[in-house]
Amino acid sequence: MTRTILIDPVTRIEGHAKISIHLDAGGAVTGAHFHVGEFRGFEAFCVGRPFSEMAAITARICGICPVSHLLAAAKTGDQLLVVTIPPAAERLRRLMNLAQIIQSHALSFFHLSSPDFLLGWDSDPAQHNVFGLIAANPELARGGIRLRQFGQAVIERLGGRKIHPAWAVPGGVRSPLQPDDRDWIRSRLSEAVATTRGALDLFKRLLDGPLAAEASVFGDFPSLFMGLVGPDGLWEHYGGRLRLIDSTGALVTAELPADGLSAEQLGGLLAEAVDPSTYLKFPYYKPLGPEAGSYRVGPLARLNVCERIGHEQADRELLELRQRGGRVVTSSFLYHQARLIEILAALEAIEALLDDPALCDPHVRAHAGVNAREAVGVSEAPRGTLFHHYRVDSDGLIEAVNLIIATGQNNRAMNRTITQIARHFIQAGPAEGRGAAADLPEISEGLLNRVEAGIRCFDPCLSCSTHAAGQMPLHVQLIGPEGELLRERWRD
Repeated sequence: MTRTILIDPVTRIEGHAKISIHLDAGGAVTGAHFHVGEFRGFEAFCVGRPFSEMAAITARICGICPVSHLLAAAKTGDQLLVVTIPPAAERLRRLMNLAQIIQSHALSFFHLSSPDFLLGWDSDPAQHNVFGLIAANPELARGGIRLRQFGQAVIERLGGRKIHPAWAVPGGVRSPLQPDDRDWIRSRLSEAVATTRGALDLFKRLLDGPLAAEASVFGDFPSLFMGLVGPDGLWEHYGGRLRLIDSTGALVTAELPADGLSAEQLGGLLAEAVDPSTYLKFPYYKPLGPEAGSYRVGPLARLNVCERIGHEQADRELLELRQRGGRVVTSSFLYHQARLIEILAALEAIEALLDDPALCDPHVRAHAGVNAREAVGVSEAPRGTLFHHYRVDSDGLIEAVNLIIATGQNNRAMNRTITQIARHFIQAGPAEGRGAAADLPEISEGLLNRVEAGIRCFDPCLSCSTHAAGQMPLHVQLIGPEGELLRERWRD
């Protein structure tokens, strides 16, 4: 005798997804599941294309963070050519990825999630969006919009357009940075830093007050964490090596050296489980199996696996995060704080890059033919580690593609997070003798927003996270053991 609460669709994410919450005969939550019902097939229709086109093709997977696929594809192409790209090209790719982190994290925090924090979980859904935020806190909303605009403008000045720039290519990039563009970027940094610091201060005050309960129950559990690290364990977003740790900070097994593994080495240790209820796969660390080997990626994971960031202001914030959550922070709610810390780190990293005299060097591309038949490229997307694995023929035509995206790697963690939230917030009495709707669990706006916000902690990209203004379409049903409709709630 079970019942199911269905949230369909989940709001404030891009694409089609739903959440099902399962109750036993006693009304207790037995589990919750995140279902992705869309299928896009990018891996299949890339077969037969020249690998040199993969950066432009795969960037179209995502309209919010196309730079992530652009760079992962270009890095895979570098390895198929077996070339070392020019120093200026490597620095420019880093600059674009930092801008991508800024604009994407700003979208996630200011546009998608801050209405939950500042307007309240039970607020009117018609106002529960960025326009409601503008009315309630115009200075914060305006700062968040301008911060995202800054990141997009840097991408445009490098690649010629804000979305889908056809700029990073196997062997380097298509065009160098102009001195005037470098100076423009520098002139906007102080405002961006001030906005980020203000948002961090606000969020920390909320964590010490009205958000304290959410921080403790929104996906707080031990797990593995994975991300790139640079020399001496520095925070990394583009190069370096992969590090996999457990919730104590220890390396997972002796076969993973302290300085991490290459994409090819760790890629060989990853597998992907499937479930018939969702098109989203469940990647895991193969030696430990699907459950124990599941791991989290993204901004919180990157801050967990690194020793330090390497930039003064961001390192102070990282220390404060660890004082709050431990050396390895396990609360998924603190992904939001990690995003703001990474924005600050990205701004400081951009400032350091702009002082590098090699940044405007016109030599930005190496040329070669196909010298390898298989390669794995890895880069840190805003939402986490992104793998592109290609196999090509002697002419460079794609024979097989596997893309392991961050949202998939966080899939099991998202399911655990919404299960924990549902168990905490859904109060249901015994099922025996129930007949009136009033005796059933109340499906309130606060409950819906909290369960959905558990998913938004991870900023999932089903092709990529987005936000619809105005009233959010939402349909939740409570289904009886015989399939009968016991209660439903519409929001459209």
